[in-house]
Amino acid sequence: MEVTRIRALRGPNLWTRHTAIEGIVNCAPSELDLHATPDFERRLRELFPSVGALYAPHRGSPVSMAHALALTALALQAKAGCPVTFSRTTATTTSGTFQVAVQYTVEDVGRLAFEKAQQLCRAAAEGTPFDTTAVLAELHELDGNKRLGPSTRSIVDAAVARGVPYRRLTSGSLVRFGWGRKQRYIQAAEIDRTSAIAESIAQDKDLTKKLLYAAGVPVPMGRPVGNVEEAWAAAQALGFPVVVKPQDSNQGKGVTVGVSTREQMQAAFPAAALHGHVMVEKYLPGHDFRLLVVGNRLAAAARRDPPLVIGDGVHTVRALIDEVNKDPRRGTGHESSLTQIRLNSIAEARLASQGLTPDSIPTPGQCVILRNNANLSTGGTATDVTDNVHPEVAARAIEAAQMVGLDICGVDVVCETVNKPLEEQHGGIVEVNAAPGLRMHISPSFGRGRNVGRAVVETLFPEGENGRIPVVAITGTNGKTTTVRLAAHLFAAQGLCVGMTNTDGIYIGDHEIDTGDCSGPQSARRVLAHPDVDVAVLETARGGILREGLAFDRCQVGVVTNIGTGDHLGLNYITTVEDLSVLKQVVVLNVAPTGTAVLNGMDPYVSKMASHCPGKVIFFGRDIHHPVMATHRAQGKRVVFRDDDAIVCAQGAFSHRLPLAQIPLTHNGLIGFQVDNAMASIGAAWALDTPWDAIERGLATFVSDSASAPGRFNVFDYRGATIIADYGHNPDAIAALVRATHEMPGNRRSVVISGAGDRRDQDLRAQTEILGNAFDDVFLYQDACQRGRADGEVLTLLHQGLKNARRTRKVEEIHGEFIAINHAMDQLQPGDLCLILVDQVDEALALIKERVATAPEPTATATGTTATV
Repeated sequence: MEVTRIRALRGPNLWTRHTAIEGIVNCAPSELDLHATPDFERRLRELFPSVGALYAPHRGSPVSMAHALALTALALQAKAGCPVTFSRTTATTTSGTFQVAVQYTVEDVGRLAFEKAQQLCRAAAEGTPFDTTAVLAELHELDGNKRLGPSTRSIVDAAVARGVPYRRLTSGSLVRFGWGRKQRYIQAAEIDRTSAIAESIAQDKDLTKKLLYAAGVPVPMGRPVGNVEEAWAAAQALGFPVVVKPQDSNQGKGVTVGVSTREQMQAAFPAAALHGHVMVEKYLPGHDFRLLVVGNRLAAAARRDPPLVIGDGVHTVRALIDEVNKDPRRGTGHESSLTQIRLNSIAEARLASQGLTPDSIPTPGQCVILRNNANLSTGGTATDVTDNVHPEVAARAIEAAQMVGLDICGVDVVCETVNKPLEEQHGGIVEVNAAPGLRMHISPSFGRGRNVGRAVVETLFPEGENGRIPVVAITGTNGKTTTVRLAAHLFAAQGLCVGMTNTDGIYIGDHEIDTGDCSGPQSARRVLAHPDVDVAVLETARGGILREGLAFDRCQVGVVTNIGTGDHLGLNYITTVEDLSVLKQVVVLNVAPTGTAVLNGMDPYVSKMASHCPGKVIFFGRDIHHPVMATHRAQGKRVVFRDDDAIVCAQGAFSHRLPLAQIPLTHNGLIGFQVDNAMASIGAAWALDTPWDAIERGLATFVSDSASAPGRFNVFDYRGATIIADYGHNPDAIAALVRATHEMPGNRRSVVISGAGDRRDQDLRAQTEILGNAFDDVFLYQDACQRGRADGEVLTLLHQGLKNARRTRKVEEIHGEFIAINHAMDQLQPGDLCLILVDQVDEALALIKERVATAPEPTATATGTTATV
């Protein structure tokens, strides 16, 4: 078995809505049916019992080594603690080659599991040892290191439950929620609205106390100190016992509670000084409580108890700690709900204060305290007391958070009980913490867990908001880019800032922020991340879906223009039109339940996608009498169609006419594929309830020329002849261009064409077969990049397509695209028509425009209309 390619599919994809690792797996003949080698499954299950039965899901069908790999990679992740359930193995048209997709939740863990699964399968096949325990430990550790911590994860989980999209931006806890203008950010348990000043105040414990004291909030008195002598003097002035702690710290680091002697002070001061400037404050008797304030309300409260063990008269303190640490909830970091108790110098000092050592055997029932502070990060426990908090205590905590300016705040209170106001029991607020840990509230040691993540999400997004802007995803074989551009223009006519991606670049409003083919998911994510964008219109090409999946979890509008019969087939195991249709259908499958799919009702492959759409469907097509169109309309659903000289949008008794004369793109309806593109764009705008006056204004003002839409039916007047430059590159596009140019006058008709080397032989032949029946002169040239073809191979195939041409009388083969364009233009006479199918779009258009601009007669101008073909 050999894995020749691995990809991470980071969004909804051909196989699943889940993120997945995809591998291309080549199996030897002996590995194509493991039924013939029953010892393999036995050895695999001996090495890894959790893999389950290989044959049960495939009874009666061959089970290959690729199937075993997929199931093993999935089971390794599941056993390591990852919540994964999906895998799929699909045979390709190449014998012995399979596509394997395995769900992951953390990409690095998914990749490692895929790699280890290969090693495990080989070990089972060869009868060699494999340390499954060590591999599972490695996967578990990696998952713990890479996965979001419990605080951030609780907020993300709450956002997902609310339908808010998210993206993790770093390996840490920085997460973006929402898209475009509606996006918000968190960093662990801190939100983007919290100021750096508020955080700075919270970090300064002395300043915080002064502000709270001035506001009438009860706090213990204290002051900063510079050395042990100052600390001892401060303790004497405040009265014993005292607390010694860093002035700027968190998680209980360097804190010593209950200092009453000079010896204790001499140990406590350097421990605090390791973490910054030191302060001494009056010790308040009572329990340690953490009150979590989110926004302007109390979200949760917990009593925190220090790490401790209970003696049994048999075991040492050390052994009792080891037993407590066996609790599966206790881990070594913040990924677990509890932290293991550490027997370090601080714990030994606390034991000494109780007359004990780690090897002492406590009496039965004796409570042995191992630290003075009660932080979970040092092994403490938490008990939920949210329902017991007195309204006055909650009010004091909210006042403290608002006084400092924190939107999410952990307020540390010391008092006997939270059932009574602090003033009645001489309690006080000892600290105010920015970015507080949430795990004590999510999974307390005792009591009910609280959904504090939901409280944070409710603070970020008002009721009814989910952080989403409308996403319009446009796919298909031909017409994508023009449909994207026109749809974006219609939304802009409404006054919205539109983020757009297509094969020409990335656009935010009127600004182009990148150039080149930007029809993939990485470009789409850049638009969704831009803070000015109100609506995103995204060209969604097949390559991006195959390479990485979609950039979004769901879209509000999904448009499929058409499915061509000869574009990109044979690449990446997409070998038939049916395969291509299934791939393009990914966009439709991921339309939101409240969204709409805008589908070509006259394309049989596209119209079949309607049954897979979770939302509504708008069909568009030139003929309202087509069975699909007519049935949809009869059912009272939305349709967009051509009626003589207008495009009509209809639903039930409602209809709205848009005269073709007022849609320059269509040349008064003469260019059929531009009518199709216009209908698809209008359907997308209607799906988002764009006002009709904005749609009409956008249609009338849409300019599609060589500057705004290069290579898409750009029309030039050259010395009285008509030149059309287009990037048509498949038989369906060529046929559409022939139909469009047939409607335009032309005495002698010529065409300049090459072919992309990554197309199938029959598709290259079909292009010139079509052209040979429509043009008098054909000028062939070879693309700058042959995409794996031998020199001259594409030209030979193009010649073969012209063998039975009914119209073409002259065929010339010219080496070089620009030489071919110049030669064809030199042949033109007034009244002629020349179709130039460009390869190097920008350079070719620049050449044509230069010749048009310098033509001696008549004065020529570059105008035009553009359609993607």
